[in-house]
Amino acid sequence: MKIGAIDRAADNIIRLPEVKRRTGLSRTTIYAKIADGSFPPQFKISANCAGWYESEVSAWVADPMAWERRAA
Repeated sequence: MKIGAIDRAADNIIRLPEVKRRTGLSRTTIYAKIADGSFPPQFKISANCAGWYESEVSAWVADPMAWERRAA
């Protein structure tokens, strides 16, 4: 998802446990949805750490079907 108006420097980064809590999805389901394009992808924070932009996860939680339509 492209978010042109959001300044990434001001966007919070959330880690997997928080993503799981907010979405109610398991780790396996999150990564399966990323693979099929129906969930925001994570990005590398450091060599051993990945995270998600809070705004993208919040957009998915608000309307998961819209995310799938954008990904298609």
